[in-house]
Amino acid sequence: MKKKICVVVTARPSYSRIKSALVAIKNHPNLELQLVVAGSALLGRYGNAVDVIQADGFEITEKVFMVLEGENPTAMAKTTGIGVMELSNVFYNLKPDAVVTIADRFETIATSIATAYQNIPLIHIQGGEVTGNIDEKVRHANTKLADLHLVASEDARERVVKMGENEDMVINTGCPSMDLVKEIMDNPMLDYDPIEKYGGVGEDFDWKSGYIVVLQHPVTTEFDKAREDAFKTLEAVEQLGIPTFWFWPNVDAGSDGTSGAIRSFRETVKPKNIRFFKNMEPHDFLRLLKNSNCLIGNSSAGIRECAFLGVPVVNIGSRQNRRQRGENVLDVNYNVEEIKEAISKQASIKEYPSNPIYGDGLSGERIAEVLATIDLHFHKTITY
Repeated sequence: MKKKICVVVTARPSYSRIKSALVAIKNHPNLELQLVVAGSALLGRYGNAVDVIQADGFEITEKVFMVLEGENPTAMAKTTGIGVMELSNVFYNLKPDAVVTIADRFETIATSIATAYQNIPLIHIQGGEVTGNIDEKVRHANTKLADLHLVASEDARERVVKMGENEDMVINTGCPSMDLVKEIMDNPMLDYDPIEKYGGVGEDFDWKSGYIVVLQHPVTTEFDKAREDAFKTLEAVEQLGIPTFWFWPNVDAGSDGTSGAIRSFRETVKPKNIRFFKNMEPHDFLRLLKNSNCLIGNSSAGIRECAFLGVPVVNIGSRQNRRQRGENVLDVNYNVEEIKEAISKQASIKEYPSNPIYGDGLSGERIAEVLATIDLHFHKTITY
């Protein structure tokens, strides 16, 4: 009998973090994929990631609507509570042999609780890393609820083992998103027009002679500063005048502040060099990054994917605090002049050596093989 592996995708970035593993699980002769799409991955205002998932040929087993409006810490807590209730029923009905939760977004703890409390083996992807805001707490909480840990680096593996996890159940598979990056590295040409294919809003401009990408999210522990922080980045980018593709933030406490700043700036300043987008298909987004002069903001894509791609990054603020990074990342504070100076410096470099900190591009197949062969269980004790 095939092992039933239930993977829960709750947000736009989670899909690219797991896509190659989904393909490998789906194609493995001893595994059956159960795909649950939940949270903001189902919402149009955050890019309808579910449409991209279906267009890639995946059959969605269940959809879970669980996002409560508000975009503040209380709404985050209630969204997670709704997720526990809804996902508990999903797992009860699907009866998976194991459930996979991804990384550290605030709502992923709902998957972990609903799984662990029902004595279903829990598999955590990308545990053991260091970052800022609520993600830091959620990631390590997921680790303690999980039974099998498929981490993205040796640094992360060592940290999970130090948390008292059985080292035989902590396996460095690399990050599945690096598999997509490797494909882009093998074929890096930007073979589409972003404005023509995805539309977006804002001015039309000539981007083919060079452009930058901005991906900035609120910091959940500093959510009341999200609007102010976004304005500073907007001002810096507008003043530089470089053609810019700017992406909408994730659903987090403070994302209404970031989104509000974007709308206000777009309507009042009417920047001629910025085009705003909600989402892109993962390969298209990675090609856009690879061919850019620089990524600006505070996304983990700058720390992870851009290290492998060799793309210069200006990382702003505390969201990626202490996360392992390559030489391609330049850290700055929320200061307009500081941001402008860093962008000018990084954009002039254009490319760094590729650094496979988070994987070598073969993670998906490794993950599927581990899931097919390892003895899964739901009981554990701390090792010291």
